[in-house]
Amino acid sequence: MIDFIRSRQLLVDQMLDRSTRRFPDKVALVNNDMCVTYEELHNRVNSFAGWLQSKGIQKGDKVALLLFNGIEYAECLYAIAKVGAVAVTINFRLQPSEIEYILTNSESKMIVIDSNLVSTLETIMDCIPNLEDIVVVDDNNLHNHSYYSYQQIFTNVYTPVLVELEDDDDFLIVYTSGTTGKPKGAVLTHKNVYLNAMNYSLEFGLTKDEVQLITTPMFHIGGISALSMVILMGGRSVFHDKFDPERVLETYETKKITYSFMVPSMWNMLLEHPKFAEFDVTSLRVLCTAAASTPLELKKRLIKHFPNAGVFDTYGQTETSPGTTTLKPTDSLNKSGSVGLSFTNVEIRVVDEQMNDVAPGQVGEIIFRGPTVMKEYYKNPDATAEAFRGGWLHSGDLVVADEEGYISVVDRKKDMVISGGENIYPKEIEEVLYTHPDILDAAVIGVPDPKWGETIKAFIVLRNGKSLSKQDVINYCSDKIASYKKPRHVEFLDELPRNAAGKILKTVLREEELRNVSKQA
Repeated sequence: MIDFIRSRQLLVDQMLDRSTRRFPDKVALVNNDMCVTYEELHNRVNSFAGWLQSKGIQKGDKVALLLFNGIEYAECLYAIAKVGAVAVTINFRLQPSEIEYILTNSESKMIVIDSNLVSTLETIMDCIPNLEDIVVVDDNNLHNHSYYSYQQIFTNVYTPVLVELEDDDDFLIVYTSGTTGKPKGAVLTHKNVYLNAMNYSLEFGLTKDEVQLITTPMFHIGGISALSMVILMGGRSVFHDKFDPERVLETYETKKITYSFMVPSMWNMLLEHPKFAEFDVTSLRVLCTAAASTPLELKKRLIKHFPNAGVFDTYGQTETSPGTTTLKPTDSLNKSGSVGLSFTNVEIRVVDEQMNDVAPGQVGEIIFRGPTVMKEYYKNPDATAEAFRGGWLHSGDLVVADEEGYISVVDRKKDMVISGGENIYPKEIEEVLYTHPDILDAAVIGVPDPKWGETIKAFIVLRNGKSLSKQDVINYCSDKIASYKKPRHVEFLDELPRNAAGKILKTVLREEELRNVSKQA
């Protein structure tokens, strides 16, 4: 009877169950030379789920994942879902103290970890009393016999005991980047993740014949979203454990990739690769860009160099599982700068500080409601209450909606600069900078100014072999935007600081700027 009740719910493990019934012999996952069919994946997920239960993992228990992209990541996610436990995904680039915070805050009882990351974990073990078991992947030289070998688990067959689950039960905790204070754990339910996968599949027109490349990190909600929507449709996912532009191009050609999601900076690096023209990319039919604003010039280049593909510019947040809006290929150029209309099943409003709807063309905060919006911030009722004030999830993003409802992201609320009483949105200036043929990457922040309160500083990354002066950059902007918006200061960098999701870390730029000011004082 439990099985029947579960079948009526939007449960993450049901995605795999249903696709396995439809396509048991079809290849589901590929990693290097390893291929796994839906039937094989389903059997391994069931066995690992049974093993988890044999080690005392129960409904609601937290199991952390500190892994690189690979088939094991997918197996763990679906096994954790099946037993009703909660997956806690951790960025492998974090410092030990940051990992310690997440493991402690989430109360994780078990961690599945890549062997190359064990030494990092061992430096903080004494500070994580709640962590009971460690499972090591790629454990050829497992030196601590108190750890479990992931590979050895599958030498036996375990059968899971089905537990009662509803789709509003917790499935995932994804920690935000922590740009303001400690990271917050966004709690996403089975329904959140399931309906997000359905939304993307519907908006993008995905089919059972989809072959996608996943090269964005799986610890980020974007990677989990990509995996889940293709599993839901019965398609194939190819994993890369790190981003290598030439390897991506080779995979596009040899694996006949049809769908690819990357952040703008990754697409930029791909197009900049000197061997780009040597590879056949005609199998691509859907390109998705998200996680950061996509400059119009980059979008034009994608359209030009991927002749058979439509470019979908999407916008969302970890807290919304993540998709909220998308600009479809038919609108890419006539609605330039927009991130489109809301996804199916997502309600949006654009409001002022008092939560009154603003008129089309007016700047306001975009807020969300619907079944893909997170349940809460884990163990953080104050942050949850603040985020959900008025019964809607507040994004912290400033946007403009046009008369037809198309959304354009103006900037993060906290990134807005006020100079001489004028509101300045760095994104507008960045869009101008990206049109310069010699500029590869750009970020704009406000810096203290004795006369105006704040003024504009631009951080610039030049294309290889190109040269510009600071005055060249200022003059270029002067011809295209109002004088009060142009940068007063320019600094050239080899690269911009980014988090694992590809978002530029303006907090890092601001902190460095404040340190420089302090030194000069």
